[in-house]
Amino acid sequence: MALLNSFWLSFILFSGLWLVAFCDQDGFLSLSCGGTKSYIDSFNISWVSDSAYINTGNTTTTTDNVGGVSLRFFPDFQGRKCYGLSVKNVSSLVLVRAQFVYKNYDGLSKPPSFSVSLGTAIATTIDLATNDPWTEEFLWPVDKDALSFCLHSIPDGGFPVIYSLEVRPQPQGAYQTGMEKISNKLLRKSYRINSGYVNGSLRYPQDMYDRIWDADEDYAPLHVSSGFNFLVNLSSSPSIRESPPEAVLQNARVLARRDALTYNFPLDTFGDYYIVLYFAGILPVSPTFSVLINGDVAESNYTVRSSEAGALYLTRKGIKSLNITIKSISFNPQVNALEVYEIIEIPSEASSTTVSALQVIQQSTGLDLGWQDDPCSPTPWDHIRCEESVVTSLDLSNMKLRLISPTFGDLLDLKTLDLHNTSLTGEIQNLDSLQHLEKLNLSFNQLTSFGSDMGNLVSLQVLDLQNNSLEGIVPDSLGELENLHLLNVENNKLQGALPQSLNKESLEVRASGNLCLSFSTMTCNDVSSNPSIETPQVTIVTKKKHTRAYNHLPIILGAAGGALFVVLLISLSVFLFVRKRTEVTHTARAATEMRNWNAARVFSYKEIKAATNNFKEVIGRGSFGPVYLGKLADGKLVAVKVRFDRTQLGADSFINEVCLLSQIHHQNLVSLEGFCHESKQQILVYEYLHGGSLADHLYGPNSKKFSLSWVRRLKIAVDAAKGLDYLHNGSEPRIIHRDVKCSNILLDRDMNAKVCDFGLSKQVTQADATHVTTVVKGTAGYLDPEYYSTQQLTEKSDVYSFGVVLLELICGREPLSHSGTPDSFNLVLWAKPYLQAGAFEIVDESIKGSFDVESMKKSAMVAVSSVERDASKRPSIAEVLAELKEAYSIQLSYLACYGHAS
Repeated sequence: MALLNSFWLSFILFSGLWLVAFCDQDGFLSLSCGGTKSYIDSFNISWVSDSAYINTGNTTTTTDNVGGVSLRFFPDFQGRKCYGLSVKNVSSLVLVRAQFVYKNYDGLSKPPSFSVSLGTAIATTIDLATNDPWTEEFLWPVDKDALSFCLHSIPDGGFPVIYSLEVRPQPQGAYQTGMEKISNKLLRKSYRINSGYVNGSLRYPQDMYDRIWDADEDYAPLHVSSGFNFLVNLSSSPSIRESPPEAVLQNARVLARRDALTYNFPLDTFGDYYIVLYFAGILPVSPTFSVLINGDVAESNYTVRSSEAGALYLTRKGIKSLNITIKSISFNPQVNALEVYEIIEIPSEASSTTVSALQVIQQSTGLDLGWQDDPCSPTPWDHIRCEESVVTSLDLSNMKLRLISPTFGDLLDLKTLDLHNTSLTGEIQNLDSLQHLEKLNLSFNQLTSFGSDMGNLVSLQVLDLQNNSLEGIVPDSLGELENLHLLNVENNKLQGALPQSLNKESLEVRASGNLCLSFSTMTCNDVSSNPSIETPQVTIVTKKKHTRAYNHLPIILGAAGGALFVVLLISLSVFLFVRKRTEVTHTARAATEMRNWNAARVFSYKEIKAATNNFKEVIGRGSFGPVYLGKLADGKLVAVKVRFDRTQLGADSFINEVCLLSQIHHQNLVSLEGFCHESKQQILVYEYLHGGSLADHLYGPNSKKFSLSWVRRLKIAVDAAKGLDYLHNGSEPRIIHRDVKCSNILLDRDMNAKVCDFGLSKQVTQADATHVTTVVKGTAGYLDPEYYSTQQLTEKSDVYSFGVVLLELICGREPLSHSGTPDSFNLVLWAKPYLQAGAFEIVDESIKGSFDVESMKKSAMVAVSSVERDASKRPSIAEVLAELKEAYSIQLSYLACYGHAS
């Protein structure tokens, strides 16, 4: 018998080697993420660099117990970071395996967490604080030539990072039995156990599909017994399409007594699961047993016949733990292997017509909007909202489109389209096919004509055309839009009688700032025949129940006749001229500007008092006044900035900041939650950042206790520069901040930086303008000397102020100080000659010995050039950002090599 077993062992080993020698790795793809060289590993699998499969992310090298480990990480964490994987000419199913490693590569000792998606499905969330490294395996049903594998940041999760990515074709038709009623699903591996085997995991080349079968050592049954290892030549079973390797089927866990064999598996998430149990007749007897899942009989009287192999395929919905029990009926129960997968639904893709249209629109903007793969899933693209894989909202505000191309007409499911401030000219066109459109914002453009398509927008509810150059009359077709309840045509060049079809209770018409618009033909005729008389600037609000008396004034004026009207009109014009600079007029204009369709949330003063607990806790002071900690009704923390100065200048600054923050959106700019503009109240509500200001960390009471490392300082500088770069180069019109300083750079919990306080900002409305002449404003120590002497404000003024911030980060001292000798009072004048000479003894004591000299040198040089007195010699903020990114990357590499803590 021993001789016979020796023969079979030799035969199987020889057969296995023969098979390996003649099988190849067709369809295998093994990517070393962040690696630069190709190599062959100990399993004889070929690996290549991932650089040809992804065009974003940074690479670095960390160390572990076997030497250097290459990684790819994504510090620019907005949007998807995707690998494009070719699955052309492979089977109907592929295994995708990814490994994620942190190993403190950045020296910050803060493992990240992030989400992973395949195609349109969010597959799982990785938390490297729990396991490092972390491995995931997925089974993906191939339906096209390419697969997108993406990493997604989550709030406060840190930078996504990946170590390796593998694709392995699986047997034709595998993992489909029992799933006939569950279509369009992704499988995520929870367990794959080589039952009865305890000597490590098994994979390629024993499994030619390179699945990893884990040892049966951590999943002990209720009644533990040793695994049996019988070497029997099994006839292959065509019913097992998964083709488990023979080396796996040769092992089994067999219960020594006629009792119940039980596995208990904890599951990551509450959900639906797919279970495959493998049985092989490697015993001289044929046991019969029942299989129970969580106490319920899933299969009764199942018999394992000698020298045959079979499998059971089971699904269970809505479970959070898994108990598999094999209960004996005759002889001893056994199981040879098992697999457990979480079933994940794959969302439908957006229509190809929509995707093509959006890609054309992206090209027309001249910008890389990060639009790739599906616009709705796994997460919507920037500027887009979806409902069940259908694009229903598109916001391209503040981009230079210049015209509404015919491509917009292909977005048939749009409900909201925002193209305000996009440099549109000519007539409104190419929108007539948007039958579901409910909100259309074309304000703040240079449109001159309504075109002929507006009457076809049958679902339209809100139409905002304010601040264009529309001429002529308002077309009758707008009155035929039965669902329209707000029409804003303020500040155009329209005249004549408004269509009577617009004069209805359900519709609000805003028409001030035009040549003459009224529901009364006689009124406009009289004015047009006497052009020397100033035309009325009124808002027309149609009759509504419970409206106040003054809302009917335009209608009363429209009914007035002839000479009496002219007299009244002249009197009104004189009165308005006298009062046009008063606070009342200004407040009315402010309300009109700020409450447009795309403005931020409007809070009542009562809501503000409740949120701040009657202005209890002051957390700072800005250029407007004190800042209070607030908590909204939904529990969200906010920073509430209250202005006590009620002068005209204060109102201007308030309106400026609301207007700016309502238009700009960037991850490194503090976002506006809303505002309050009730009588005598000017209140701004911002997102709350838990980390305080950069000034707090450099000079606050806890600055020595929680000293900022050099790599953190660089990261903060990069973030702030990104925010300023967006203001200077990414927004339209360009924006000059005018008050860049450490106290206006705020930090979140993860020390990500955002620029705040836009109260003194100036817009550069002309594209070719080189400067704005304005009264000098800013903060002493940060103020650009050229701006101070000429009153000509440019983007380089912000660069100077930011250069002072960089000097503060390097030297750890404030811009102006009255300690020490007089020649050290001014930071710029004191630090500049030292840093130009490469003398780093003035570097902040708390970071000495922890920085890479090249990183410091590069940062110091860009800081010095930024504070040049001659603005023409200063770099642009984009150039500053590029240099800081390089300095940051150098410091990260230094930390990875030398292991300095942050």
